[in-house]
Amino acid sequence: MNPNQLIFIPDSAPFTGEQRAWLNGFLAGLFAAPLKNPPPQVLPTTKPSLTILFGSQTGSAEQLAKTISREAEQRNFAPRVLPMNEFAKIDLKLEPRLLLVTSTWGEGDPPENAVSFWQYLNSEAATKLDHLNFSVLALGDSGYADFCGAGRKFDARLEQLGAKRFYARADCDKDFESAANLWMGGLWPALETIAGEVVGQTSCLPAGLPGPVFAGRMPAAAGWKPAPLLPLEPANGKTHSSIFTRANPFPARLISNKKLNEGAKETRHFEISLADSGLTYETGDALGIAPSNCPELVSQLIQKLGGDGEEEVVTSKGIKISLRCALQRDYEIHKISLPFLKAVSEKNEKLRALLLPENKPKLDEYLSGRDVLDLLTDFPAKFSASDFVASLRQLSPRLYSIASSPKAHPRAIHLTVAIVRGQSHGRLRKGICSTFLAERVCEKTAVPIFVQSASHFRLPKNPDLPVIMVGPGTGIAPFRAFLQERMAVGARGRNWLFYGHQHAATDFFYRDELLAAHQKEILTRLDTAFSRDQAEKIYVQHRLLENAKEVWSWLNEGAHFYVCGDALRMAKDVDAALHKIAEEAGGLSKEKSAAFVQDLRNSKRYQRDVY
Repeated sequence: MNPNQLIFIPDSAPFTGEQRAWLNGFLAGLFAAPLKNPPPQVLPTTKPSLTILFGSQTGSAEQLAKTISREAEQRNFAPRVLPMNEFAKIDLKLEPRLLLVTSTWGEGDPPENAVSFWQYLNSEAATKLDHLNFSVLALGDSGYADFCGAGRKFDARLEQLGAKRFYARADCDKDFESAANLWMGGLWPALETIAGEVVGQTSCLPAGLPGPVFAGRMPAAAGWKPAPLLPLEPANGKTHSSIFTRANPFPARLISNKKLNEGAKETRHFEISLADSGLTYETGDALGIAPSNCPELVSQLIQKLGGDGEEEVVTSKGIKISLRCALQRDYEIHKISLPFLKAVSEKNEKLRALLLPENKPKLDEYLSGRDVLDLLTDFPAKFSASDFVASLRQLSPRLYSIASSPKAHPRAIHLTVAIVRGQSHGRLRKGICSTFLAERVCEKTAVPIFVQSASHFRLPKNPDLPVIMVGPGTGIAPFRAFLQERMAVGARGRNWLFYGHQHAATDFFYRDELLAAHQKEILTRLDTAFSRDQAEKIYVQHRLLENAKEVWSWLNEGAHFYVCGDALRMAKDVDAALHKIAEEAGGLSKEKSAAFVQDLRNSKRYQRDVY
């Protein structure tokens, strides 16, 4: 070769600019003056990109997405994590690898921050994704008929758009940690294969041999075993050494238990100490509590099984304990899961008939408000103690919106909890966690807790912006925290609260606090809706519409709009009122009002904490 000839990599070659420049320089040096004893050349590597989108209602899917991202970084990928409602920040037509982590909301619907992405995938704007390799991690609750419905729908829709499923979807129940870890363990060799290179390996070759810029496909080795996984960490990034988690809750102490009202629906204010826990929280977060089942219900169930409760069983965690302890601490007995239904149906022909597809309406009606004891009473079945616990789901923690700000109460967490009790199907029913706190926790009883981050529910970063808060009943909890936070930081933004319940005389939670905040002008406006204090029922959505012009004015001044409470009725009615305000006070068409509300969501000015 003529040493004076210009050597270059053509523009059509499948290399990045950085790779092309390196190769040009390498070849020029190679043919110009080769060395007698050349040193090894270290080939720069380009980390393969990995996009992770999550749809999360309570924070679990977000937590998992960030855990996957940290593992990806250790495996020399370049990950990017985004909530699904920020999908516009990426160009799906250019993304080679995509992981979706999503929970399911209600009966098979995507969570709030995944709705806009789901709508896009089903719109005419969605393009073919033949180039895209994807996998889905779905979270759900097998107590619902459409188990992991959102994850399954995303999985199917991406395939319809031409994307290639490089690794099978995993459907995780409420106890998602072990299933998610198993999925992650098999994910990495599959991902490294479709990434088209040996990830994390650099090439040291003698000068004169241009190393492989793309090492080619690397199949998973036969007999492969998962590498050690990172622990599932909380969304704030702290590790197990510094924080207690869902899998390892802290045994806290209950320091206050006060009744908040005298109304028909009992509600209590609880304060839980954070002393010696190392736990921290942010305003808007939730507290997870791992409760114990009611001892009376456990005894009734043991009697129905024909045992004495001392039978030895092995829990799913491999611990040998008595049947009584297992049922009280570890297993869900208040709701009937699909696995338990199937286990009983194998022993009871009458139940098998009820499980036929044509009888689904009857089955749904039967399951409403009934528990494991009801099912064994109505459809008798013989179980050994071990087989019985093996058919049950793990008892999952319950989440409550935190009713305090860490700036006002750094050493404790406050909760506002409705105590669930009532007669149904011939006997008294109790809420698991609410009555655990109200009746069964004493000075010697630990309350196992962890903090669940809620990054989807935060005050505006600019404290000068106004906020509108809609929180009837126990929905007041995070807004009590918001007001404490705004007062502590000296926020100049205006605060408007819409609160509602049945009767002002008996159900005005934190009345003195709210009225004092209103008097001090920390709470700029306080509008209440006590539905049973007049002949015609009035709810918070009615108060919103009565003040439509001023609500619209606040929104146009940059106000953030928050809703907390019942998802099935209140939150839907408030959302409809917000659309109507945009139409009537804003003069927008239905289409433009819908776009306006969606824009509020996308810009995180419309946030909901609903359940």
